[in-house]
Amino acid sequence: MTKAPLKHAASTPASSALTPADYLKKILNARVYDVAVESALEPARTLSARLGNTVLLKREDQQPVFSFKLRGAFNKMVQLSPAQLAAGVICASAGNHAQGVALSGRKLGTRAVIVMPTTTPQVKIDAVRGFGGEVVLHGDSYSDAYLHALELQTREGLTFVHPFDDPDVIAGQGTVAMEILRQHQGRLDAVFVAIGGGGLISGVANYIKAVRPEIRVIGVQMNDSDAMMQSVAAQQRVTLPDVGLFSDGTAVKLVGEETFRIARELVDEFIVVDTDAVCAGIKDVFIDTRSIVEPSGALAVAAIKQYVDTHGTHGETYAAILCGANMNFDRLRFVAERAEVGEEREALFAVTMPEERGSFRRFCELVGDLPGASRNVTEFNYRISDARQAHVFVGLTTALRGESKTITDTFAAQGFDTIDLTHDELAKEHIRHMVGGRTGLAHDERLLRFIFPERPGALLKFLSLMRPNWNISLFHYRNQGADYGRILVGLQVPTTDHPAFDEFLQTLGYPFIEETANPVYRLFLQN
Repeated sequence: MTKAPLKHAASTPASSALTPADYLKKILNARVYDVAVESALEPARTLSARLGNTVLLKREDQQPVFSFKLRGAFNKMVQLSPAQLAAGVICASAGNHAQGVALSGRKLGTRAVIVMPTTTPQVKIDAVRGFGGEVVLHGDSYSDAYLHALELQTREGLTFVHPFDDPDVIAGQGTVAMEILRQHQGRLDAVFVAIGGGGLISGVANYIKAVRPEIRVIGVQMNDSDAMMQSVAAQQRVTLPDVGLFSDGTAVKLVGEETFRIARELVDEFIVVDTDAVCAGIKDVFIDTRSIVEPSGALAVAAIKQYVDTHGTHGETYAAILCGANMNFDRLRFVAERAEVGEEREALFAVTMPEERGSFRRFCELVGDLPGASRNVTEFNYRISDARQAHVFVGLTTALRGESKTITDTFAAQGFDTIDLTHDELAKEHIRHMVGGRTGLAHDERLLRFIFPERPGALLKFLSLMRPNWNISLFHYRNQGADYGRILVGLQVPTTDHPAFDEFLQTLGYPFIEETANPVYRLFLQN
């Protein structure tokens, strides 16, 4: 990282003198409702009951551009001179501010040029173009796009609309806090706010500290994009060498001069969350609202859960600002995959067992006998590769946070050497999809795709009806949330047993397709 800060075009020396009282006046006079709506403040009943605290969701995901960003953009642009509006505006944005500027430009009848990182989700690019914005893709992060936008601004005589480091933008975002305190006048212990460049939390903190200073303002950042937290700790703006892209709405390498000043003075606490926690937060929001927010939109919810777990609070009231819902549909597969691990409702293990008949069944029986709540196998990946030992990738549902260590110790005590992979990124991202391959040990193998009912005992029924001399040489299963599971099984069956094996398949009663002759199997799995 570097501590040589870049200069932001929109910052002015006068802005550093603004106090919370000054910002209060600017927020109360902000022009936002020509384009924005007063979003709802809704209780998250399921999450509140689970945490033992009241969680309120500020639904900025329901704005016309599915984000709070249009508030600040319009408040800035509506105050430009006629000459500036005639020349046009430009901004740099990962997507949500871009949509706010584009919509505001259409409302005010001015040209809007939007420079976006090449990593911006397509849904946001399409939305900007739909509002009439001229999209220019440049760089891998917001900071890269920002520098290019400054070049275009000078070249074409445009007015720069900063996404966060501008008092008028900050004042527009502060109207979110104004609405929260108007909508909920009872007990409110803390407001949790996602931080990218810091515009939203700057507006929220200024309003809350001017009106109800006893309410804590807690900033939330991704663990791989925590420029504000590092800057406050260092007492000067820190430029990150790189940022994570999962939460693209908060992927900022360098926070603003004004937002840094405000955050350092007014934000009570900072929390960092990881990808799995955010995925779990997206799921929590969906359960309570039936809406899907983008990763940055779930940061506040993830932080509330972490805060309650850390401090052991009970009976308090927290507000989480759901700051955006511009989610790429294709990303949902990843979110669903990681949500259970993020909530620590799924644990992953590498289990070593003897390569002998009956080991698999004994292990499944052990899983069924684990202490605590009943649990299901969520994943089971195995390919025969050693004559003496079998290495199996296993996923199990869990009921308590930190339960994976207890399960690991239980398996080990029963003779199954186990490694806890629950927090292993290599395992979660790649290895789980790579278990398998060719082997010279899988002779007489037949390959079948089964549909098993997702209910306890389905796998044990399969194992109990098998003949003892048939050996499982491959097993691949992953729970996909349906009422049935799709399972790929390789079985070593002597040629003389084929009639008996065919009878076994019919007796089992599970739908299946034999894939032994499939050319893909022959290319990648068959010896």
